[in-house]
Amino acid sequence: MPRGKSVPKREILPDPKYGNLLVAKFTNFIMSCGKKNTAQRVVYGALEILAAKKQGNALELFERLLETVRPQVEVRSRRVGGANYQVPMPVSGSRQNAMAFRWIITAARARKGHTMQEKLAGEFMDILEGVGGTIKKKEDVHRMAESNKAFAHFARFNRK
Repeated sequence: MPRGKSVPKREILPDPKYGNLLVAKFTNFIMSCGKKNTAQRVVYGALEILAAKKQGNALELFERLLETVRPQVEVRSRRVGGANYQVPMPVSGSRQNAMAFRWIITAARARKGHTMQEKLAGEFMDILEGVGGTIKKKEDVHRMAESNKAFAHFARFNRK
């Protein structure tokens, strides 16, 4: 149980180029050391490469690949009677986005490539084709939840 008041969510402004909140949030995830212009250059460059290769609207493609990557369930540790169980639980909307962003960025950084723009664009292409590190991560999480379905009844279990 959390103590005190819950901290309100900060409202972020939509990104300047597409006017989309998801792109702005993704840019913030990419950003390191407060270098937002660099992060925007990377994200916009990757989206332009994606739109050029797939001959489509960059924003629609970005939303489609996010829809592909978002996890529906995850496993959480729950201690019941001295034993820890991996309990599958549904994922909230904001956490779905956060996990998807994190997986995409991790997989893109692990790729071999020249620039971060190209790595990110390559990862976007792989997601749309249904392959790559991000898709593998999502499938692993869903597989873990599926294999621990027997402990799903602990999700409703209230702790004291």
